[in-house]
Amino acid sequence: MKNLSGEKEEIKLFGKWSFKDVEVHDLGLKRYISLKPVITPHSMGRHEHKRFHKANVNIVERLINNVMRPGKNAGKKAKAIKIVKHAFEIVHLRTGRNPIEVLVRAIENSAPCEDTTRLSYGGIVYHLSVDVSPLRRVDLALRHICEGARQASMHTPRSIAECLADELILAANHDMKSYAVSKRHEMERVAQASR
Repeated sequence: MKNLSGEKEEIKLFGKWSFKDVEVHDLGLKRYISLKPVITPHSMGRHEHKRFHKANVNIVERLINNVMRPGKNAGKKAKAIKIVKHAFEIVHLRTGRNPIEVLVRAIENSAPCEDTTRLSYGGIVYHLSVDVSPLRRVDLALRHICEGARQASMHTPRSIAECLADELILAANHDMKSYAVSKRHEMERVAQASR
């Protein structure tokens, strides 16, 4: 996109938030958190039929897809986009930081490194500690962030956008009050016990 003077205009999320200065500090997740600039995070499911192509989908769109879980918001992408847009406004008002950067920090802090798997030998089930692949780490982090926001908004007058903003800020600050961060620590503790 070029403006009237002929120079290239920067692409900003929702016309507000810049992707320029956002960096991923966790080297393991760098390839799997896509920060490709988009105005509206909606890829129309182009990635769906190719294996591992969801790693190329913008990270904000992946958050939106997780907000759009079965239940009340199933299939309502426009509604999910509005929720995330509103949550980003709240994050910016409370922290004064770029909400995309807050989202990336939240994912880095709530992505579990270890998990357990079930092995059975002759009818006896053992739990064995395993490393988690980077793509699954991002998936789990996003799932737990949205799950925490959904649980916090149930049976309260607070909207899902406010709860999502709270969850993102707490997870970005590595606060144990965050559902996603506490879930990560719980998974890693169980994995450590079954090494």
